[in-house]
Amino acid sequence: MGPLPPLWWVELLLSLQLVLLLPPPAVAESGDEACLSNLRRGLTDTNGSLRNWTRSNFAAPCNGFTSYLQGVTCNNGRVYKLSLTSLALGGAISPFVANCNNFQSLDLSSNQLEGPIPPELSALLNLAVLNLSSNHLTGSIPPQLALCAYLNVIDLHANLLSGPIPDQLGLLARLSTFDVSYNRLSGPIPVLLANRSGPAVGLPRFNASSFVGNWDLYGYPLPPIRPRGLSVLAIIGIGLGSGLLSLVLSFTAVCIWLRVTEQAAMTPGEEGKISHLMPDY
Repeated sequence: MGPLPPLWWVELLLSLQLVLLLPPPAVAESGDEACLSNLRRGLTDTNGSLRNWTRSNFAAPCNGFTSYLQGVTCNNGRVYKLSLTSLALGGAISPFVANCNNFQSLDLSSNQLEGPIPPELSALLNLAVLNLSSNHLTGSIPPQLALCAYLNVIDLHANLLSGPIPDQLGLLARLSTFDVSYNRLSGPIPVLLANRSGPAVGLPRFNASSFVGNWDLYGYPLPPIRPRGLSVLAIIGIGLGSGLLSLVLSFTAVCIWLRVTEQAAMTPGEEGKISHLMPDY
């Protein structure tokens, strides 16, 4: 096995791959109105937390720094933060979220959201915080998130995400918080994430707590790949099967021994031989 390529070469290759992953424009409408109205259409709100998310407010969600919508923060008449946490919201994240192109923070954590993470989020070029943790999101982590160059926080822990961690996320130079723990991710931890230095030189910025709870994920700072051994249930099954087989074989041997003994005792002439040897009284 030859020497590993230098990190700058890995970064260059990943950057080229990222250009090829650019999604085509999937949303025809533009602006905050399309973003918010389609997001609301895709959500279920059993607690009525989004009562003021109405069509009239979608048309003009902001007035300077004042917001008319629950969870929305405005800046100079544009939506730049959305925080809808712990509201028991269901449904899926609409790809039209990408139309809120002034977003700096998107926090939909601690809900019951399902479905994939839209790759269209890569259009949010000013996004610094992405928190979708503690939901029921499925599918893979979009590598296109690496196009959000200002991302400081990616928190996706406690979902049902699967597949590998995209290598391209290691290109996010500003990334200071990264948590994908307790999902169903697999494969090696990208080298550009594992080798990121923290405040103290030589220490990983993202320690094992960022990756734990993914049984098939391996590599520094987690242990190396686990050998494929037998599960506990398989070992118990083998033990019970072996014990049952031993019991059957033992019972069969005893039955055969008793049968042979019985046949030997009933052999003709044996009783006469014995009585002949007995003394007369």
